[in-house]
Amino acid sequence: MTYSETINYLFNSLPVFHRIGAAAYKASLDTTLKLDEIFNHPHAKFKSIHIAGTNGKGSVSHIIASVLQSAGYRVGLYTSPHLTDFRERIKINGNEIPEDEVVRFAEKYKSVFDELRPSFFEMTVALAFDYFAQQKADVAVVETGLGGRLDSTNIISPMLSVITNTGLDHTEFLGKTIKAIASEKAGIIKTETPVVVGEWDDESAIMFLEKAKCKNAEIIFASQCAKVNKIKQYDTYQEFEISVLDCNFMAFDSKKIKLDLLGNYQQKNIITALVAIATLQKNNLLKINTNAIFSGFANAAKQTGLRGRWQILSKNPLTICDTGHNAHGLNLTMAQLKSVKRNKLFFVFGIVGDKDLDSILPFLPQNAFYIFTNACIPRAMPAVSLAQRCIAANLQGETIPNVKDALFYAQKSAQKNDVIFIGGSTYVVAEIIDVFK
Repeated sequence: MTYSETINYLFNSLPVFHRIGAAAYKASLDTTLKLDEIFNHPHAKFKSIHIAGTNGKGSVSHIIASVLQSAGYRVGLYTSPHLTDFRERIKINGNEIPEDEVVRFAEKYKSVFDELRPSFFEMTVALAFDYFAQQKADVAVVETGLGGRLDSTNIISPMLSVITNTGLDHTEFLGKTIKAIASEKAGIIKTETPVVVGEWDDESAIMFLEKAKCKNAEIIFASQCAKVNKIKQYDTYQEFEISVLDCNFMAFDSKKIKLDLLGNYQQKNIITALVAIATLQKNNLLKINTNAIFSGFANAAKQTGLRGRWQILSKNPLTICDTGHNAHGLNLTMAQLKSVKRNKLFFVFGIVGDKDLDSILPFLPQNAFYIFTNACIPRAMPAVSLAQRCIAANLQGETIPNVKDALFYAQKSAQKNDVIFIGGSTYVVAEIIDVFK
C-alpha cells in the first residue's frame, strides 16, 4: 500500500472517534492490552510522562517535550488529534514518524487489526509505542485522548503524571459533573509516582487528593508553587515573569521566561509545565539544567511543530486561529479576542454536534459577524443548525457550510483594520491552517 492508501484503510476500517464520535469509544483497556502483548510490551522499553486534562494538555505536552529535547534527550511525543496529517500524532525530537513506518506497521499487522477490530485510537497508541521503542527513545511524553482511567495510553507506568485541569467536556463518556470527570482523569495517578495538577479547583481537588493518598503518590498543585505574569507579547513570542511561591520546591529564583506559543491562556500552561519539570528535577528522575528549561520554552513550537494555539495566520487583515473548543477553553480565548483592537470582527465558527453549545454561547462576542460553517466530518454540527441556534442567541452572520469558502468570504469582506478569527472546533482549524502555509 502507498501512504495515502494506508491512511484510507486506517480511517475507513477502524472506528475513528473524531469522525463518528461515541461509536468509536471503548470503555475498556482489553484490546489495548492484547495489542501490547502482541507487540511485546513496547511501552516498557522507554521512560514516560503521562499528561491528561480538559484543556492545555497539548500545549503542556509540547512544552515539556521541547525542554527535554533541549536537555539532550531523545524524546518521543504522542498527542491527538492531528490537524492536517496523521503523522503529527507521533514524533521524535519534533520529527514526524516517516510515512513508510506507518505503511510498514499497517501492512505487518493488518491481519491482527482485522481480527481484533481495535479503534483507530487504540491502533495509533500501539503504533506510537512500537515506534518509540524501535527508535530507542529515552523518554516519551504521552498525552491522553479522553479522560484517563480507560484511555488507551493508560497502560504506561510513567515517572510523572500531569493533570492540567478539569472542565465539563466529553460528558457523555466521562460523567456529568466535575467530580466525575476528575475521577476519570485521576486514573492516570500511579502508585508512588508523583503527580502534578495544574490548577486548584475545590471540586476536582478532592478527587485528586483522595486518589494520590490511595496510591501513596506525592501530589503537587502547580498554581500553589509559582505565579506567572505576562510582561509583553511580540509577533512571535510572549515574555513572562515567574514569581516563585514555594522556594523549597521550585529550583530557580524569579526570572523572565519567553514562550514562542501565543495566547494569554498559556500562562496557566507555563506554570504547569514549569512545576512538572521542577518535579522531575526534585526527584532526580531526569537531568535538566536551567538553560534547557529556558531554551525549551523559547523554542517550544519551533522544536515540536505545535500549531493552532492562538496562531497568527496573516497580518493583513489580522487572521487568528485557535483550537479551543469547550466552555473552559473558549472562555479564555474569547476574553483575549475581545481585547484585540479592530474595526470589525469576522468569526469563522463551527463546532462538533456533541458539544454543549449552550455552555459556549455566553462567551462568544456579540459584536462579531459570524460565518457559520461545519468541518467535513460526520460529527460536525450542520452549519444551518448552528446558525439557527446562534441567531436565536442574537449572534448575527452568514451560513456557509464549506470551511474554506467560509474563510474566503471573510477575507473578501474584511478590510485592512478588521480581524478574522477561526475557531470553535479543532477540525475547522485543521481545514484552514494549511491554506496559509
